[in-house]
Amino acid sequence: MFENLSDKLESALKTLKGDGKLTELNVANSIKEIRRALVAADVNYKIAKEFTDKIKDKALGTENVLDAIKPGELMVKIVHDEMTELMGGQAAGINIKGNPGIVLISGLQGSGKTTFTGKLAKFLKDKKSKNPLLVACDVYRPAAIDQLTVLAEQIGVAIYKEPESKNPVEISKNAIQFAKANHHDVVIIDTAGRLSVDEEMMQEIEQIKKVIQPTETLFVVDSMTGQDAVNTAAVFNERLDFDGVVLTKLDGDTRGGAALSIKYSVGKPIKFVSSGEKLETLDVFHPERMAQRILGMGDIVSFVEKAQEQFDDKEAARLEKKIRKNKFDFNDFLGQLNQIKRMGDIKSLMNMIPGMSKMTKDINIDDKAFTKVEAIIYSMTPTERTNPDILNMSRKKRIAAGSGNNIHEINMFIKQFDQMRKMMQMMSKGKGMDKMMQGMPRGPRR
Repeated sequence: MFENLSDKLESALKTLKGDGKLTELNVANSIKEIRRALVAADVNYKIAKEFTDKIKDKALGTENVLDAIKPGELMVKIVHDEMTELMGGQAAGINIKGNPGIVLISGLQGSGKTTFTGKLAKFLKDKKSKNPLLVACDVYRPAAIDQLTVLAEQIGVAIYKEPESKNPVEISKNAIQFAKANHHDVVIIDTAGRLSVDEEMMQEIEQIKKVIQPTETLFVVDSMTGQDAVNTAAVFNERLDFDGVVLTKLDGDTRGGAALSIKYSVGKPIKFVSSGEKLETLDVFHPERMAQRILGMGDIVSFVEKAQEQFDDKEAARLEKKIRKNKFDFNDFLGQLNQIKRMGDIKSLMNMIPGMSKMTKDINIDDKAFTKVEAIIYSMTPTERTNPDILNMSRKKRIAAGSGNNIHEINMFIKQFDQMRKMMQMMSKGKGMDKMMQGMPRGPRR
């Protein structure tokens, strides 16, 4: 996500690292490179120029800043602050108040609209303790109703549909009455998309909005379309006056133009960002955190939040007891893997950790990385999973055959598991840090 933009911005800011202070010359050179990076990321030139002019004015107005602040660090802070402001300044909430709250979803076909509808339902159910109702109002795309039905089943929420009806306005009205009668506090209406903006589609969704009076209207846009996404959002906003934007497919080859300039261009905040097909991969959009990611600073706050969502106090206490007694087994290990997977896309998670985005840039990391490990554990008997120490050669051969691996791979996995188990036990007893420090190479004495 935003890798090219991040690299170019880092290169632009690197030019200041060796300088003693910010001057008109070095600021001008850096500004020129930042503007080029933004335009290459598909940010409108006018927006890029206005953005960099603000940075220039701030940078040249820092003559009295303490000498302890290095020019490069100061410039990064200025760029970060201005980028945060450009993207909206702070996170914007979703309005689901009402009896029921009504969320109208709009967007072009192929933008990930229906998938987002399911993700939003899961988000509201799991994190806001709501009882959402999905409404299938895309009566034109043959698979749309089926897709929404499958999503509803996966999430465990209700869906309202009228397969025989071709009138989205009536369907949405009937759905709201159904929601009131069945105690659903939020209604999420998935509407039809088109391959391009057309009058028929706009009139239909305008009519739906007029009749149902939603508490929130969201425009879903494919972030990989760059400046085209901004232009389409502007057209929709003129007709619908929507409340916020959802950027999808952030895990793709996105240049970042839409995320950076859509708030400036349309005047409406980005409310959610989505990546991948997993229903867990929906995040509230935080401009400051996104600016940190783009500048290669990571996003440790979001990482910790995701980890805490999967954290269970009782389970942690149970595991700590087992670790202290060196009883951590393959079932426990499998449980930890599943918790990590539930946090979302693995590479995206690693990119939230400061410094990791560069290390993982050219590495293909996904959930399949766990497949081999899972296959090995699932090939064990229940007794073997709870008693790792009983794995003799005959057992290993059977596990190798069952998991599609060779003996060497089984031995390597078991060795790594044993090492991890011992390290965890040392750390739990407070001895781990001393042991690790002893094994670290010493630097030259000063």
